[in-house]
Amino acid sequence: MKILITNDDGVFAPGIVTLASCLHERGFCTYVVAPDRERSSVGHAITLTRPLRLWKITGGRYPENLPVYACDGTPSDCVVLGLESEECSGADIVVSGINKGPNLGDDLTYSGTVSAAVEGYFLGKPAIAVSLNCGSDEESQHYDSAAEAVVAILGKLEIQKFGEKPLLNVNVPDLPKHEIRGTRVTKKGFRYYKEKVTRLLDPKGNEYYWVSGKPEDRLDEGSDVKAVSEGYISVTPIHMDLTDYEAIEVLRREGFEDLKI
Repeated sequence: MKILITNDDGVFAPGIVTLASCLHERGFCTYVVAPDRERSSVGHAITLTRPLRLWKITGGRYPENLPVYACDGTPSDCVVLGLESEECSGADIVVSGINKGPNLGDDLTYSGTVSAAVEGYFLGKPAIAVSLNCGSDEESQHYDSAAEAVVAILGKLEIQKFGEKPLLNVNVPDLPKHEIRGTRVTKKGFRYYKEKVTRLLDPKGNEYYWVSGKPEDRLDEGSDVKAVSEGYISVTPIHMDLTDYEAIEVLRREGFEDLKI
């Protein structure tokens, strides 16, 4: 199994270095193609209005013989080049992460980490997005626990057992490995952000806005947010068919197919 590793935190972020080093040390055939800088929350953006650059890098605490490339595009751009460029190609699976911070509930619609995995899925590869439920200001961030979770999932993943190639969103509690309570297969939960827009003034009195917000989770049974809050790894299978099948019949019944323009 040849693995393309990417992320949205940048090619030198500790999460991707930990993940790539762990998989390499365990004997997996891996290579890295990741953004040259942080590209968090860019969603599924693809660059179409300028050329992209891809170059090989060394150092950054990666193992010496691990191929690592930086790209000046988005996480999804990195997957496209990582799977289809002449410099690096041939992956059997895409692993995106380890993201600094969770991608729980509705976060996955914004996440560059999850979108990179989705791009791999669109290009015909099974894909895993993995995130660590940590804060950026926490002194201890247990990326090693998340890397071990990926190793365990890869060891369990038999592609032929799925109806189509799997696409998994994995979130890991920020705990030492021995404190994690286990793994739960979950559904996407609900995460809301309060006070999402903050209005501020610059030194000249001009208005500007900061978009962030405070997350609030709805702890539904069986959801990813509840599992992680209780110390479990959440593994959420996702798919990209956004059709509301129940609404199809409602719209037909209400005469939408008889509309005249």
